Formats: sequence, C-alpha cells, structure tokens
Amino acid sequence: MATTIEEKEVTVFGEEEAKQLVNELRVAYDSGRTRSYSWRVAQLKNILRMCDDSEKEVVEALHKDLAKPELESTLYERDNTGGRQLANIGVLYLMKWGDAVVGSALQLGMIKNACKVALKELKNWIRPEKAKTSLTTFPSSAEIVSEPFGVILIISAWNYPFCRFMLSIDPVIGAIAAGNAVLLKPSELAPASSSLLAKLFAQYLDTCSIKVVEGAVSETSALLEQKWDKIMYTGNGRVGRIVMAAAAKHLTPVIMELGGKCPVVVDSDINLQVAVRRLIAGKWGCNNGQACISPDYILTTKDYAPKLVDALKTELEKFYGKNQLESKDLSRIVNSNHFARLSKLLEDEKVSGKIVYGGERDKDKLRIAPTILLDVLRDSLIMNEEIFGPLLPILTLNNIDESFNVINSGTKPLAAYIFTNNKKLKEKFVMSVSAGGIVINDTTIHMAVHTVPFGGVGESGMGSYHGKFSFDAFSHKKAVVYRSFTGDAALRYPPYTGFKLRMMKALMGGSFLAILRALFGGSKS
Repeated sequence: MATTIEEKEVTVFGEEEAKQLVNELRVAYDSGRTRSYSWRVAQLKNILRMCDDSEKEVVEALHKDLAKPELESTLYERDNTGGRQLANIGVLYLMKWGDAVVGSALQLGMIKNACKVALKELKNWIRPEKAKTSLTTFPSSAEIVSEPFGVILIISAWNYPFCRFMLSIDPVIGAIAAGNAVLLKPSELAPASSSLLAKLFAQYLDTCSIKVVEGAVSETSALLEQKWDKIMYTGNGRVGRIVMAAAAKHLTPVIMELGGKCPVVVDSDINLQVAVRRLIAGKWGCNNGQACISPDYILTTKDYAPKLVDALKTELEKFYGKNQLESKDLSRIVNSNHFARLSKLLEDEKVSGKIVYGGERDKDKLRIAPTILLDVLRDSLIMNEEIFGPLLPILTLNNIDESFNVINSGTKPLAAYIFTNNKKLKEKFVMSVSAGGIVINDTTIHMAVHTVPFGGVGESGMGSYHGKFSFDAFSHKKAVVYRSFTGDAALRYPPYTGFKLRMMKALMGGSFLAILRALFGGSKS
C-alpha cells in the first residue's frame, strides 16, 4: 500500500531502521532463495508484468515530477528496438502528435527489453565459463563461476527514474539476474516517481529480497552507514565522493555513474540539418538537458559557427514553436534550486552577453527556454561545471583539430560526440578522446545498444552496466580449478634438486622445448 504524506512525516528512518532492513535482506540472501534460477526468472517476469500494468501511472508520475511530455516518457523510458531507434531515424519529430499511439505500442519498452534480454540469456550468463589450464597444473580443468555479491544498495537519480539504461531499473534488473538481494533508494527530488517505484516494487516483487527506501539525505546517510556487498550510485561527483568514503569504511566495491561535461564536435563537411536535429534530440529532447549524457557544449570553427547557430534556431522553432516557454514538448526544471543554479550560470558577467538565442525564464513555472550561447570563454562559470539543463554554449576554434586539446584539458566526460564525414578525424576522435562512450554523427544513442557497456571513466564514473554488463557488474567472477588424485608430481615437493628446479622453470614457462632440455640435461642452469 502506498505511504501517505502524513505517514511519511511521522515515520522515522535512522541507523537502527537501516540496520534492521539490511539484516532482513541478508537473511533472505543467506537462505539461498535469490540464487535460484527460478527466483531470478520470476522477478524478471514480474517486472515485465509491472510495466504492462502501470504505464499510465508512470507517465503521470513523470509529468508530476518534471512535466515530462508523454511522448518523451514513452520514448526515452523505452526499449532499444522501438524507443531510441525512433529518434535515430527521425520519427520523433514526425510523430509529435501521435504520443498516445506510440505509448500504447511501445509500453515502457526500454525496461521490458532489458528484462527480455536477461530472461533470454540468463542460462548462458549463469553457466560456468570454461577456462584453459597450463602444463604447470596438468592434469587439471578450470572454470569461472559467476556468483552474486550478496546484498546490493542502488542509489538512483531523479532525471530518468524509470529509464531502462541509466538510473534505476536497469541496475536492479542486473542485480536480480545475478542473484542478489537489492535495496533501491530513489531520489527525493522526484517524489511522485519515488513513491510509485516503492508502490510497484512492493506490489510486484519479492519484498523479502527486494526493497525500496524513500527519503532524503538522512535516510541515505543511514543506509550508507551499513555494510553492503556492493553499492551503485548515480548522480554528481560531490555526493559520489561521500558515497565512496562511506563504502571505504567497509571496503565495499562501488559503481559510480557521475556524468560530466559531454562535448560535441561539429565539423563543416556534414549534413547540417540532420546533425542539428540529432543534436536537439540529445540535448533538449532528452529531458530538456537534464540528463547525464546530454550534450554539454559544442566545439566548432569560427567560420562554421554562424551556419550552425542559424540551423539550430530554425529547427528549434520547428520543434518547440516561437514561444518555447509554453511548449508542452519540453520538460521543466526539476526544482527551484536547480532553476536558481542555471539562472546564475546565465547571469555570469562573462556569459550574459553571449546569448544569441533563447534565455527566457519563468521562475514560477520552473521553465527555461532552449538557450544558445556563442563564443563562450573557457574560464566562465558555465564551462567549469556540468550544465545539466537547457543551456548550450558554443566554443569557436581556428580549426577543428583544436577541439582535442580543449576536450582533453578537462575531466573525462561520460560521453563525447562528433559530427563529421572525415574518416581520419573519426579515427583520431575515437583514439584520442577518453570518455565513457563515444558516438559518431549522433548523440546519446549508444544507450540503445545493450551489447556495449554504459559507464564513465575518471571523474565521470567507474564501472559499467547495461545488458550482460549489468549481470557482470553485480557478479563476482570466482576462479575454480579441479584436480583428481592422479598425476601427482614429485617436482613440487622437497627436497629440491637442480633437476626439479630446471623442470619447474620449464613448466612455468610453458615451453615444450625448455621441458625437453630440462629432461635431457640440455639446460646448464
């Protein structure tokens, strides 16, 4: 049953309550129930059923939290076979009026697709992987066994509470598939989505082994005081450091998905209209810039920048109209604190005169129009923190090769994008830019490919998940070596002679020639 607002106000969740909750999860895990194939399959199927039954509730919750358009909810919270692919081929812009049809057809496909992949591949994933052995251990056999870590804490963010890949349910699916007990802590910044997740998980999943805790800083702090077997956190680097410090007390491994400033390099030899549309879809069509992989800033040449700005203006007005503060196809800013933060970035004296499009704000409705800034200085406030909003600075260069120095002089981003037809430039971008993921001639669509990992590097995160990688993220790879009682070699036991030492060296080296030399005295060592 859903918790009422009144109940939340009087409910106390401190360290004792957190400790009790973790103990309950550990008892469930130690019983062995989560390790069984049948339990994992049952929970994954229940998530599928949950998606089928609750689409309307999900759309309503996202609208309450972010005023997210229904089409965006049904596309960006959906699967790689229907959701992102629509954006990829341009249907997102053509189906603007058909969100009800699209919604009924896709049905939270992103989450469902993750479950379907896991259900289809689970037997293969949990099957021990054969490993080769060497002459040193002959005769023997070996395998790698995937075992669950145990009790997992997943702290998710607010911008895509139901998004298959990024924030909440995808890592939960991976943790369940791996056989763990799980506690999910959704963000308090999206209260409607958080409450709905708690309600749905309690309704559809095994509440002894899978739990949700709502709340804010105090609840999260109480949870972090406990010993977990692995922690996954999605959010900003400041909180990420707090999570890592708490995990270090218990030597708990962590996965961090932290974001960063995702650059977009725009070359001049491109189909400008297609590039701009894909850029807009990744920036403003992706929760109005409030996503960890949204394009953060553009790098292009001084000569090409005016054409790019004109194209952006044209396509933005096609998509969102002239009065974009009133557009129903743009999400609002999540809360007043983030609105104030973004306003401060715009009011910086180094930036305020650089606005060439947009900039309109409505404080009461927490809305900021898509905003383009040209020739922004690299030492300005907006270029020294992740924007996470609808502001898009453009930095101009003398030549496109200068973009590599700009990108590599900062912290490593979660994603990096380039639009070009130049083969050598593509290759250089892939080889020279260190980022969590790279996309050529599009933005954000790498999330739609479940066969590649999603995660950061350096300050944009550590560890990865997504499809099989989610299963691996929450599995310990245990080495197992089998031997019988036959073939016991006297070489390994004392007393050690010159012959034994020569043979052991030869066996360790794995060379048949060295072994023959040791056997027949060819070695003088």
